[in-house]
Amino acid sequence: MTSVLTRNNVKVSGQADAPVVILAHGFGCDQNMWRFMQHELEQDYKVVVFDYVGSGNSLLSAYSIEKYSSLEGYAQDIIDIIDELCLSDVTIMGHSVSGIIAAIASIQIPACITKIVMVCPSPCFLNLPPDYFGGFDKSDLEELIDLMDKNYIGWANYLAPLVMGTSQSQELIGELSGSFCSTDPIIAKAFAHATFFSDQRAILKEITAKTLILQSTQDSLASVSVGEYMDDNIPNSQLNIIEAEGHCLHMTNHQDILPSIRAFLK
Repeated sequence: MTSVLTRNNVKVSGQADAPVVILAHGFGCDQNMWRFMQHELEQDYKVVVFDYVGSGNSLLSAYSIEKYSSLEGYAQDIIDIIDELCLSDVTIMGHSVSGIIAAIASIQIPACITKIVMVCPSPCFLNLPPDYFGGFDKSDLEELIDLMDKNYIGWANYLAPLVMGTSQSQELIGELSGSFCSTDPIIAKAFAHATFFSDQRAILKEITAKTLILQSTQDSLASVSVGEYMDDNIPNSQLNIIEAEGHCLHMTNHQDILPSIRAFLK
Protein backbone atom coordinates (compact mmCIF):
# COMPACT_ATOMS: atom_id res chain seq x y z
CA MET A 1 0.00 0.00 0.00
CA THR A 2 1.41 3.41 -0.99
CA SER A 3 2.07 5.78 1.89
CA VAL A 4 0.24 9.10 2.05
CA LEU A 5 3.62 10.86 2.03
CA THR A 6 4.49 9.36 -1.37
CA ARG A 7 0.96 9.70 -2.72
CA ASN A 8 0.83 13.44 -1.99
CA ASN A 9 4.54 14.18 -2.50
CA VAL A 10 4.75 15.47 1.09
CA LYS A 11 7.87 17.34 2.21
CA VAL A 12 8.61 18.54 5.74
CA SER A 13 11.13 21.31 6.48
CA GLY A 14 11.88 24.07 8.97
CA GLN A 15 12.04 23.75 12.75
CA ALA A 16 11.36 20.25 14.06
CA ASP A 17 9.68 21.20 17.35
CA ALA A 18 8.00 24.42 16.21
CA PRO A 19 4.30 25.04 15.47
CA VAL A 20 3.14 23.39 12.23
CA VAL A 21 2.12 25.27 9.08
CA ILE A 22 0.74 23.26 6.13
CA LEU A 23 0.82 25.05 2.77
CA ALA A 24 -2.04 24.00 0.46
CA HIS A 25 -1.84 25.02 -3.21
CA GLY A 26 -4.75 26.11 -5.38
CA PHE A 27 -6.37 24.77 -8.54
CA GLY A 28 -3.95 24.04 -11.38
CA CYS A 29 -0.93 24.63 -9.14
CA ASP A 30 1.50 22.62 -7.01
CA GLN A 31 3.62 23.02 -3.88
CA ASN A 32 6.33 24.91 -5.78
CA MET A 33 4.05 27.98 -5.88
CA TRP A 34 4.81 28.49 -2.16
CA ARG A 35 8.57 28.83 -2.69
CA PHE A 36 8.53 32.63 -2.23
CA MET A 37 7.19 32.29 1.32
CA GLN A 38 8.36 28.85 2.34
CA HIS A 39 11.94 29.80 3.24
CA GLU A 40 10.73 32.69 5.42
CA LEU A 41 8.28 30.46 7.29
CA GLU A 42 10.91 27.75 7.79
CA GLN A 43 12.85 30.10 10.09
CA ASP A 44 10.21 29.81 12.80
CA TYR A 45 7.85 26.97 11.90
CA LYS A 46 7.69 23.33 10.90
CA VAL A 47 6.51 23.63 7.30
CA VAL A 48 4.66 20.91 5.40
CA VAL A 49 4.12 21.16 1.64
CA PHE A 50 2.30 18.67 -0.57
CA ASP A 51 0.53 18.16 -3.90
CA TYR A 52 -3.11 17.14 -4.06
CA VAL A 53 -3.57 13.81 -5.83
CA GLY A 54 -3.69 14.67 -9.53
CA SER A 55 -1.46 17.75 -9.15
CA GLY A 56 2.28 18.33 -9.29
CA ASN A 57 4.36 15.25 -8.49
CA SER A 58 1.63 13.38 -6.65
CA LEU A 59 0.99 9.73 -7.45
CA LEU A 60 -1.39 9.83 -10.42
CA SER A 61 -2.29 6.15 -9.99
CA ALA A 62 -3.99 7.12 -6.71
CA TYR A 63 -6.38 9.49 -8.52
CA SER A 64 -10.09 8.72 -8.44
CA ILE A 65 -12.47 10.94 -10.39
CA GLU A 66 -15.24 9.93 -8.01
CA LYS A 67 -13.30 11.06 -4.93
CA TYR A 68 -11.91 14.24 -6.42
CA SER A 69 -15.08 15.44 -8.12
CA SER A 70 -15.87 17.34 -4.91
CA LEU A 71 -13.82 19.52 -2.57
CA GLU A 72 -14.35 16.98 0.21
CA GLY A 73 -11.99 14.61 -1.62
CA TYR A 74 -9.22 17.21 -1.51
CA ALA A 75 -9.97 17.94 2.15
CA GLN A 76 -9.43 14.24 2.83
CA ASP A 77 -5.90 14.56 1.42
CA ILE A 78 -5.16 17.20 4.09
CA ILE A 79 -6.73 15.07 6.84
CA ASP A 80 -4.71 12.03 5.71
CA ILE A 81 -1.45 14.02 5.81
CA ILE A 82 -2.17 15.34 9.31
CA ASP A 83 -3.00 11.82 10.46
CA GLU A 84 0.08 10.26 8.80
CA LEU A 85 2.45 12.82 10.36
CA CYS A 86 0.62 12.73 13.74
CA LEU A 87 0.26 16.53 13.71
CA SER A 88 -1.70 18.68 16.15
CA ASP A 89 -2.42 22.41 16.60
CA VAL A 90 -1.98 22.90 12.86
CA THR A 91 -2.28 26.09 10.82
CA ILE A 92 -3.27 25.56 7.20
CA MET A 93 -2.42 28.25 4.69
CA GLY A 94 -4.60 27.72 1.64
CA HIS A 95 -4.47 29.56 -1.66
CA SER A 96 -7.78 30.25 -3.44
CA VAL A 97 -10.02 27.17 -3.31
CA SER A 98 -7.67 25.62 -0.74
CA GLY A 99 -8.86 28.17 1.79
CA ILE A 100 -12.26 26.49 1.54
CA ILE A 101 -10.76 22.99 1.34
CA ALA A 102 -8.89 23.78 4.58
CA ALA A 103 -12.16 24.94 6.12
CA ILE A 104 -13.89 21.67 5.18
CA ALA A 105 -11.01 19.72 6.77
CA SER A 106 -11.05 21.90 9.89
CA ILE A 107 -14.74 21.26 10.47
CA GLN A 108 -14.06 17.51 10.37
CA ILE A 109 -11.01 17.63 12.69
CA PRO A 110 -11.38 20.89 14.69
CA ALA A 111 -9.07 19.69 17.47
CA CYS A 112 -6.17 19.35 14.97
CA ILE A 113 -6.65 22.40 12.73
CA THR A 114 -6.77 25.49 14.93
CA LYS A 115 -5.89 28.27 12.46
CA ILE A 116 -6.45 28.92 8.76
CA VAL A 117 -4.83 31.55 6.55
CA MET A 118 -6.90 32.00 3.39
CA VAL A 119 -5.08 33.66 0.49
CA CYS A 120 -7.58 35.12 -2.02
CA PRO A 121 -10.37 32.67 -1.09
CA SER A 122 -13.94 32.38 -2.32
CA PRO A 123 -16.73 30.16 -0.97
CA CYS A 124 -18.57 30.40 -4.29
CA PHE A 125 -17.43 31.83 -7.64
CA LEU A 126 -20.99 32.01 -9.01
CA ASN A 127 -23.27 35.02 -9.10
CA LEU A 128 -26.43 34.04 -7.20
CA PRO A 129 -28.52 37.23 -7.17
CA PRO A 130 -29.90 38.99 -5.31
CA ASP A 131 -28.01 37.79 -2.23
CA TYR A 132 -24.53 36.92 -3.46
CA PHE A 133 -22.18 37.88 -6.28
CA GLY A 134 -19.19 35.57 -6.61
CA GLY A 135 -17.98 37.21 -9.81
CA PHE A 136 -19.12 34.87 -12.60
CA ASP A 137 -22.41 33.98 -14.24
CA LYS A 138 -22.91 30.25 -14.62
CA SER A 139 -22.83 30.60 -18.41
CA ASP A 140 -19.38 32.27 -18.22
CA LEU A 141 -17.96 29.37 -16.23
CA GLU A 142 -19.60 26.82 -18.54
CA GLU A 143 -17.87 28.54 -21.49
CA LEU A 144 -14.56 28.36 -19.64
CA ILE A 145 -14.98 24.61 -19.05
CA ASP A 146 -16.05 24.18 -22.67
CA LEU A 147 -12.83 25.90 -23.77
CA MET A 148 -10.87 23.29 -21.78
CA ASP A 149 -12.38 20.61 -24.02
CA LYS A 150 -11.90 22.46 -27.29
CA ASN A 151 -8.51 24.11 -26.80
CA TYR A 152 -6.73 23.16 -23.56
CA ILE A 153 -3.60 25.23 -24.22
CA GLY A 154 -5.74 28.18 -25.28
CA TRP A 155 -7.70 27.83 -22.03
CA ALA A 156 -4.49 27.84 -19.99
CA ASN A 157 -3.13 30.88 -21.83
CA TYR A 158 -6.41 32.73 -21.28
CA LEU A 159 -6.82 31.87 -17.60
CA ALA A 160 -3.22 32.38 -16.40
CA PRO A 161 -3.06 36.19 -16.79
CA LEU A 162 -6.58 36.48 -15.37
CA VAL A 163 -5.48 34.59 -12.25
CA MET A 164 -1.97 36.02 -11.82
CA GLY A 165 -2.96 39.57 -12.81
CA THR A 166 -2.25 41.10 -16.20
CA SER A 167 0.26 43.60 -14.73
CA GLN A 168 2.40 40.85 -13.18
CA SER A 169 5.61 39.59 -14.78
CA GLN A 170 5.37 37.47 -17.91
CA GLU A 171 7.61 34.98 -16.09
CA LEU A 172 5.02 34.33 -13.38
CA ILE A 173 2.11 34.31 -15.86
CA GLY A 174 4.03 31.85 -18.04
CA GLU A 175 4.80 29.67 -15.02
CA LEU A 176 1.12 29.46 -14.10
CA SER A 177 0.10 28.72 -17.68
CA GLY A 178 2.73 25.98 -17.81
CA SER A 179 1.43 24.54 -14.55
CA PHE A 180 -2.10 24.43 -15.97
CA CYS A 181 -0.81 22.74 -19.14
CA SER A 182 1.17 20.12 -17.21
CA THR A 183 -1.97 18.88 -15.43
CA ASP A 184 -3.84 16.03 -17.09
CA PRO A 185 -6.86 17.66 -18.85
CA ILE A 186 -9.37 15.18 -17.40
CA ILE A 187 -8.07 15.78 -13.87
CA ALA A 188 -7.93 19.55 -14.40
CA LYS A 189 -11.52 19.60 -15.66
CA ALA A 190 -12.78 17.66 -12.63
CA PHE A 191 -10.91 20.00 -10.25
CA ALA A 192 -12.23 23.03 -12.17
CA HIS A 193 -15.81 21.77 -11.79
CA ALA A 194 -15.30 21.17 -8.07
CA THR A 195 -13.73 24.61 -7.66
CA PHE A 196 -15.90 26.89 -9.78
CA PHE A 197 -19.35 25.31 -9.47
CA SER A 198 -19.48 24.50 -5.76
CA ASP A 199 -21.27 26.66 -3.23
CA GLN A 200 -19.67 26.36 0.20
CA ARG A 201 -21.21 29.44 1.79
CA ALA A 202 -23.21 27.35 4.26
CA ILE A 203 -20.08 25.97 5.95
CA LEU A 204 -18.59 29.36 6.83
CA LYS A 205 -20.53 29.63 10.08
CA GLU A 206 -19.29 26.16 11.09
CA ILE A 207 -15.61 27.14 11.00
CA THR A 208 -14.23 27.21 14.54
CA ALA A 209 -10.59 27.73 13.54
CA LYS A 210 -9.24 31.24 13.92
CA THR A 211 -9.13 32.57 10.34
CA LEU A 212 -7.12 35.23 8.52
CA ILE A 213 -8.49 36.27 5.11
CA LEU A 214 -6.04 37.98 2.73
CA GLN A 215 -7.70 39.64 -0.25
CA SER A 216 -6.33 41.69 -3.18
CA THR A 217 -7.88 45.05 -4.03
CA GLN A 218 -7.93 43.95 -7.68
CA ASP A 219 -8.69 40.27 -8.13
CA SER A 220 -10.58 39.09 -11.21
CA LEU A 221 -11.60 35.86 -9.45
CA ALA A 222 -12.46 37.01 -5.93
CA SER A 223 -13.44 40.60 -5.27
CA VAL A 224 -13.07 42.52 -2.00
CA SER A 225 -16.83 42.08 -1.46
CA VAL A 226 -16.31 38.29 -1.42
CA GLY A 227 -13.67 38.71 1.29
CA GLU A 228 -16.05 40.94 3.25
CA TYR A 229 -18.82 38.34 2.89
CA MET A 230 -16.52 35.65 4.28
CA ASP A 231 -15.37 37.87 7.14
CA ASP A 232 -19.01 38.57 8.03
CA ASN A 233 -19.88 34.86 8.08
CA ILE A 234 -16.83 33.17 9.65
CA PRO A 235 -17.21 33.48 13.45
CA ASN A 236 -13.55 34.11 14.40
CA SER A 237 -12.04 35.86 11.41
CA GLN A 238 -10.13 38.95 10.37
CA LEU A 239 -9.88 40.43 6.88
CA ASN A 240 -6.73 42.09 5.54
CA ILE A 241 -7.12 43.83 2.19
CA ILE A 242 -3.84 44.13 0.31
CA GLU A 243 -3.24 46.86 -2.28
CA ALA A 244 -2.34 44.53 -5.14
CA GLU A 245 -3.51 43.02 -8.41
CA GLY A 246 -4.15 39.35 -8.95
CA HIS A 247 -5.28 36.15 -7.25
CA CYS A 248 -1.82 34.91 -6.16
CA LEU A 249 -0.63 37.14 -3.33
CA HIS A 250 1.68 34.39 -2.06
CA MET A 251 3.66 34.68 -5.30
CA THR A 252 3.33 38.33 -6.32
CA ASN A 253 3.12 40.11 -2.94
CA HIS A 254 4.60 37.68 -0.43
CA GLN A 255 6.57 40.43 1.35
CA ASP A 256 3.36 42.42 1.78
CA ILE A 257 1.41 39.60 3.39
CA LEU A 258 4.14 38.00 5.53
CA PRO A 259 3.95 40.58 8.37
CA SER A 260 0.22 40.05 8.90
CA ILE A 261 0.68 36.26 8.63
CA ARG A 262 3.44 36.33 11.24
CA ALA A 263 1.33 38.48 13.58
CA PHE A 264 -1.63 36.10 13.12
CA LEU A 265 0.45 32.99 13.80
CA LYS A 266 1.93 34.30 17.06
